[in-house]
Amino acid sequence: MTIVRMVLAIALVLGAAGCSSKFKKYDGPEVTHVVVQKSQRRMYLLHDGEILKNYRIDLGFDPAGDKRIEGDGKTPEGVYSIDRRNPDSEFHLSLGISYPNRADVEEALALGKSPGGDIFIHGQPRRWRATGRDWTWGCIAVDNGEIEEIYSMVRDGTPIIINP
Repeated sequence: MTIVRMVLAIALVLGAAGCSSKFKKYDGPEVTHVVVQKSQRRMYLLHDGEILKNYRIDLGFDPAGDKRIEGDGKTPEGVYSIDRRNPDSEFHLSLGISYPNRADVEEALALGKSPGGDIFIHGQPRRWRATGRDWTWGCIAVDNGEIEEIYSMVRDGTPIIINP
């Protein structure tokens, strides 16, 4: 190996070591539940009754009221759980919310509609720039650095309570 190649290889290794990873480590208290206050545009990660972290959030493009049907631009309200994670999300990282539940499905079907789905806590879009407030289709959005932190702290099965 030539000197130039060795220097380039070392620079590549050192450069990669200094890169920030979207997969953060967390070794603090367990997040026992997540609470969203839609009207305040805040999300809280809690250990029992203690607030560990809180974040400013963006919601669906028509945020007032509970999600009823697919495409209504509303963020659901109620008790759900974190049920999946997507490390390859189009929105940096994402944590799935167990919407729709049985009551959500029944309500939408009574209206002759689909309740929709794919509701997540996620970061910012990869392919375009979000502008303004409340730009999602019903999801809960935070900054990319924040979703990295949330993704490391919140486990699958964690309850999430979404209040008006």
